[in-house]
Amino acid sequence: MQHVDFKPRGVCSRMIHIDLSDDGKTIEDVSFDGGCSGNLAAIGKLVSGRPTEEVAQILKGNTCGPRKTSCADQFSQALLQAMEKIQVTGTLQAE
Repeated sequence: MQHVDFKPRGVCSRMIHIDLSDDGKTIEDVSFDGGCSGNLAAIGKLVSGRPTEEVAQILKGNTCGPRKTSCADQFSQALLQAMEKIQVTGTLQAE
């Protein structure tokens, strides 16, 4: 399993914790610190076991009220960054 902690910007949540499969292609778990707890817990349940790339594309660009981003959009950005790092280095771990 690969783990990433992502600090979102421009949203209410303070941190996104993501567990991906060893190859990074499947989301195993996600949790958010802060934000709208019911909605974010629901996102976690909906994406668990789903393909990382699919979820990133579905949530990308989602906004929250007048903001240009949302917790879901920030989650997609975290997934995209994680997938890119795994593709380049093979891991999310610091070397």
